[in-house]
Amino acid sequence: MTALGFLYPGHSAEDDYPRIEQLLGSDIRVDLVHTDVVEGAHRVDVLQRSGAPERLTKGVEQLRLAGVEAVVWACTSGGFVQGWDGAQEQVRALAVAAGMPASSTSFAFVHAAREIGAARVAVAAAYPDDVAALFADFLRAGGLEVSGVRCAGVVTAAEAGSWGEAEVLALAQAADTPDAQAVLLPGTGLHTAAWLPALEKELGKPVLTANQVTVWEALRLTDRRVHAPGLGALFVREPIVQV
Repeated sequence: MTALGFLYPGHSAEDDYPRIEQLLGSDIRVDLVHTDVVEGAHRVDVLQRSGAPERLTKGVEQLRLAGVEAVVWACTSGGFVQGWDGAQEQVRALAVAAGMPASSTSFAFVHAAREIGAARVAVAAAYPDDVAALFADFLRAGGLEVSGVRCAGVVTAAEAGSWGEAEVLALAQAADTPDAQAVLLPGTGLHTAAWLPALEKELGKPVLTANQVTVWEALRLTDRRVHAPGLGALFVREPIVQV
């Protein structure tokens, strides 16, 4: 059994995590602890405070007692608003506090894009424009080319969490560009785990979403690779040996 730990801000789309655990279909356990939120707004100042060390370390002890082997800060915007260097320091502090490998959803997007060979990506963000622009800057700092950014202007994670498949698909389609090798949907407040195959079928290319890449990143930290086509191209490992 491999136990993965996640620090998730507030309440919006956390039910993606037990769904992903089921779709993994192997000996993977997902443990999630909610962190305090200042307020649910997608504002830069609020997001910077949401990822403060004292907020993240509060939940670490509970995850350690659960026996997790890695921990990921499951908040895209709470990482990239710190900038590349600030997000690295955030993760380093989390790893020290937890005494285990650590990362964040922001870095998970960069690592996942590299994993699937997507050097050029389109961003479909529910965020306001200024926040989405910071995510694009973060991706560029990670060596990715951003072919375009489409924003929905959603102000709170709770509003994003109320979106259904139609809204998510419409945003992804609006953001996609012909030269993009993948479409990225940041925001762990968006439900996406149930719709990944449909999103990829409609767009005809890989789709990376926040909760999906967050779990993949934790698996990467524990050196686990799982074949789970229900979670999209990121989780398709070839060749598959049939026993």
